[in-house]
Parts: sequence; structure tokens; C-alpha cells
Amino acid sequence: MSKEHTLSVDDLWSLDRVGAPSLSPDGAWVVCAVTTPSMAQNKSSSALWRFATRGACALQGAPATPPQRLTHAGDSDAHPAYAPNGRSIAFTAKREQGNVKDTEPQIYLLDAQGGEAHRAANVPTGVEAFKWFPDSQRMAFVSWVWPDVKGAQAQSKRHKAWVDRKETGYATSDVVYRYWDSNLPMGRVPHLCVLHPPTREGAHPKVEDLFEGTALELTRAEPSATCFDVAPDNRRIAFAFDPAAVKKLDNCFALGEIKLQGKDRSVAVLAQDKAWDFSSPCYSPDGRNLAFIGVNLGRSHTAPPQLLLLDRQTGHWRVCMPKWDREVEGPLRFGPDGQCIYFQAEDEGRRHAWRFDLGAKLPTRVADGAWVESFDVAGDTLAYVINSASHPGRLMARGIASGAPHRLDGFNDALLAQRATGRVESRWIEGARGDRVQVWITYPPEFDAPHTSTKRAKAKSWPLLHVIHGGPHTTFGDGWHFRWNAQVFAAQGYVVVAVNYHGSSSFGHAFKDAISHRWGTLELQDIEAATTALLKEPWVDRQRVYATGGSYGGYMVAWMNGHVKPGRYAAYVCHAGCYDWQAMMADDAYTWFPKELGAWHWADPRKVASQSPSTFASNFKTPTLVIHGAQDFRVPDAQGLAYYNTLKALNVPARLLWFADESHWILKPRNSKQWYGEFFAWLKQHPARGLPKPGPSRPKKP
Repeated sequence: MSKEHTLSVDDLWSLDRVGAPSLSPDGAWVVCAVTTPSMAQNKSSSALWRFATRGACALQGAPATPPQRLTHAGDSDAHPAYAPNGRSIAFTAKREQGNVKDTEPQIYLLDAQGGEAHRAANVPTGVEAFKWFPDSQRMAFVSWVWPDVKGAQAQSKRHKAWVDRKETGYATSDVVYRYWDSNLPMGRVPHLCVLHPPTREGAHPKVEDLFEGTALELTRAEPSATCFDVAPDNRRIAFAFDPAAVKKLDNCFALGEIKLQGKDRSVAVLAQDKAWDFSSPCYSPDGRNLAFIGVNLGRSHTAPPQLLLLDRQTGHWRVCMPKWDREVEGPLRFGPDGQCIYFQAEDEGRRHAWRFDLGAKLPTRVADGAWVESFDVAGDTLAYVINSASHPGRLMARGIASGAPHRLDGFNDALLAQRATGRVESRWIEGARGDRVQVWITYPPEFDAPHTSTKRAKAKSWPLLHVIHGGPHTTFGDGWHFRWNAQVFAAQGYVVVAVNYHGSSSFGHAFKDAISHRWGTLELQDIEAATTALLKEPWVDRQRVYATGGSYGGYMVAWMNGHVKPGRYAAYVCHAGCYDWQAMMADDAYTWFPKELGAWHWADPRKVASQSPSTFASNFKTPTLVIHGAQDFRVPDAQGLAYYNTLKALNVPARLLWFADESHWILKPRNSKQWYGEFFAWLKQHPARGLPKPGPSRPKKP
């Protein structure tokens, strides 16, 4: 099969990306943002599209009502949400309208039937996320404000001074001051605000800061609409907040509720426990119950998020499924009758949408098979976006009571119909401690493995490419990854191997927690067990076995370089990899590492050093490509530079790819193409010729 008929990097950046759905109140329509990348323009743009949830499937014939593009004027339209009365759609965007150019994202309103969108209000500090009130007149939203300033005019004045400033220094006394790839707005905190409609014709909407004059704030870690919920009676808002005086990412959050009755803005604490971290509140349709997510950090820092339910009359809360050992993910959605709750959760390398009936003990799957990205429930309809290892996200809908799911969109079908993809399978091997470990394998489209015990000499040989996931408490799933795409790797002729090593999510708490305080040990045993099992296949090219990974996966390949016998792997690729845990104190989540490693580096330097790849630098022998972005705050780029410099000092073949304008991920189309180009070129340069014959791993002692 020619390369023209397999998936390329350019193809990857030609695919539309379907965003989270929002259903109309009756469930008949769904709107979502669709992002279109452009390699030529080196950027992406997004617009809103509307789909009918009923009628013929787009893949079976023309739908009764074809999909309709709703917005054309902007290029960053996002987070659409139907008003509860179904008449309007609100969304966030940065546009130029009425001779005013947005410097911060704002809320825009669009008639549900189409037409021109208009700015709902000009909020100087911008809008991070929002939710409609049930009355369809007001919206609650998140904005980063100066907590020492009162009133919209004063906020506007402070914002203008900030924009016009000449200084560039960032000054703070906070523990949390940057997150992933962005400095948090200096001196500002995320407050919960309300946008009130004009009280008379010609008047402007009113913005009310509900937290003004208090110490309250929402999470600083990308506050979203899941941080709060508006009660059905419009008179209360529940929200998650950090009650501690010193805000930290890993503090236990509590649930509060603020009144919206007349001028009463009193706040009550609904749920607070020093051992539990609470998030994602969601009112039942009658307002009698509040569902939320809780993590028992008193039990373990890796404890699974669980579904909790609070009785508003008694004030007591309970764990809904105490024996279910999977991790509940928000957002939460009550069914229309209030007798069930919808959520997402992973299970053995797949992510499903689930429904928990209030009288049950376990949930049931309502959208399954591969990887559910997002969902919404309204009327009698469940809408969701699902991808798999073989295709990007697709918009689906089904009845919540019955009915098979059907496809709503046809994005990307024409291109993908002309591209062959490889077969994907899930294998199970015996890994560390004799546990079952899942291994995902993606084969090249033209893979022709023998079905019998054909001798190796008579079979075509294929290189093995390990792709080690990050986290470590995430999973490599049956999903479509734009930054590390297994099908693009396989199209180059590699058999792609992804091991869900000990520590991975979706296999229960014991499996996830197994690596605590001994990073690198069990994970390496699992990866090596997979390599050993696959080397028994007659089609494996022993001279071309590679290991690559990003973030914690980058940590693992650096760890392997110091612990695996040279020649076992022909080359490594370390993207944004952790290299030295003491130096990782510069990262944005530094308070989390002593929980994982078992100590601060000053309290037990030997224990921390024993889990750092840098400690084993004298053993480095395998050629390595090191990739890092300067805007990476989760794994600061000094980690990658230190690893690269060490390899060069040891005369180990090494190459550096460093991006001044990228973060933990490579997000610009042209940079992504360069990333893939360097990745493939490096592997092709390094078959294991001249190295010792590959054999079993022999970890070296420090």
C-alpha cells in the first residue's frame, strides 16, 4: 500500500475537531463548536454548528435537516449553550463589534434559528466560563478579577492600567501562580459573577461580582462551568471553593451555596471535610438533591473520585457507589426526572458515559465502545462526542430510554475514506507482581503477520515502537490522539505498542496506587514484559525496537536509559520528560510530588534521588531525541535541557528539538509537522547495528 493512501501529518491537520455538545431543552437540536486547523495559515479557527438529533443518520442517507453552520464572523467561537427556554444560544468569543475589539473573551448571544450574534455585555476582566439561569434571563460566569477592587468601573480602570503598563515583571506571594502553560493573571483571582439583563430600554446589562469583598474564589486550575451550578428556583448557586487561607492545587475543596434573594448574598457551607476534596456540584431538577464528586484524600492521594449525593433537607451526604472502583468524571447531569445521574468514567482503557439510578448500587453504560469525549442530556436525548483509535471525534445521539445511537455529523468522512488505517487490538500480558497488564497494539495498514509458526527468516520484519503515556495516572486508551497519533506512527511502518503500566487509571485504585513512593520500578517491569512478549513474534525486527514517551512517558524513557541494557532499544525519544525530581520544584504542581515520591528532597534526599533518572546518568548509552517547549510549566524545559546536556557530555548520540513558543504540548500546525518530521527522522537514523545483541533487561543498581 502506498504512503499516499495512509494517514499523514498533513492529513491529521486537515481533520475537523468536534467540540462538546449542548442540547436544546427538548433534545431535538444540538449545537457544538467545530475547530478547523490550517497548516497553510498555521492556526485553527472555530465556528458553531447546529444538528437535528432526530431523522436519518448522516451515514445512512441525507438527514432530515442538514447540519447548519451558525456563526461566520469570528474565529474563536466556543462553549455554546442553549438557553433553558430554547430561544437563544450563548457562547464565548473574542470579536470586534460596534467598533470595540475584545481584549478578553466575552459572552455572545445568538438567536437559536440563526442570524447575527451580538455581545451580551462588555466585561473588562473577561469571561472564563458561564451557565444560564433557569429563567433564561441571567447568566452566571467566571471572571478573573482584582479582589481588592470593588465595582465594574473600578475593575475596568484597573484592567486598562494593566494593559497599558510598561513593566514586564511578575510579582506574587502565592503558592499557585501559574498552571500548565500560562501564568495566572497577576494579582487576580477567579470570582463567580452574574450578568443581569438591562432593567430598561437603552440601559446596559449589569455585572455583579458575587464574591466581592470576601475571601472566596473558585479553583485557580482552569476554572470552568463544572465549578458551580444554579438552582432550579434561580435563588441559589452552589460552588466548590478552597476554604484554606493559603490556596494550593491539592487542598481539599468544600462546597458552598450563595443566596440570590433580593439583596441577600449570604453564603452557607454545604459540605466540608478535611479528608475529602469536593467538586462538580449539580442540582436535581426539583432542587432537593445536590450531586457532586468527592475524593477521599484522607484515604490516599490517588483515591478515586466518587459520586456523592447531598440531601438538601437534611444536609447529609453519602457515597452513591462505595464498592465501584472506577473514577467518576464530571460534568454531572441529572436525568429529566431527577432519578438518575449521568457522568463519564474510564474502564480498562476505554471511556464511557454512564447512568447511575438513585436506587441502584452500580451504574450502567449508556454510551460505550471507545472514548467518550463529552456529552449532554436534555429532553429524551443523550448527545455525545466519541472517538476511537481509528477515527477522530464523531457527534452521536440516542434516546435516553431506548434506541440505538446514530451519527449526526459527517465531518472528515471524505478524507478518511481515502486513507487506510491499521488494525488495533488490546492484549493482556503478565506484568509486575504477576498482575494482568493491558497492551494496546496498532498495526501498520499493510501489516502481514504470519498466522502460523513461520520462521523469522521467511516473514517480513516490522519495527516496534513503544509509545509510553504520561500522567502517570492516566491511561492509553482506545482513543484518537492528535499530538501522539498511533495511526500516523503506524502509517510509517511501525507496530505501535502502548502499555497501560502499573499506575495507569481505569484499572482500579490498587493498580493505580501501586507505584507510589517507588516510581519507575513496576512501570519498567511492565514495559519490559511487553517487549519480551513481542520479541517472540516472528515478524519483529530486533534491530529496530524503540521507546518513546511524553511527560511521565518521557521520564520513563530517561529512566530506561539508566536501567536497561544498551542494545535492547535502538533509540529513545523523550518529549517534555521529567529528569531530576529535585529540580522539578520549579514546576506548577510541586506540592503534589512528595505525595507520589514519598518525601520532600530535603527530608529524604536519597529516596527522591533514587527515583530520578539523573541519578543514573553514568549508565546512559542509548541515542536519544529530546523535545521540549519553553512555555511548559508542568515540566519546565530545564528538565529537557539538562537531560540533553548530560547526554552530550557523556558522548551519547543526542539531538534537541526545542520550541520557544510551545508548552507541554505542541499545538501549532507547522510546529507539529516539524515535531513528527524530527521524530521519524531520528528513528530511521538509529537501527541497533553495532550495538550488543538485544537481550533481557538487566536493571543496574544505583
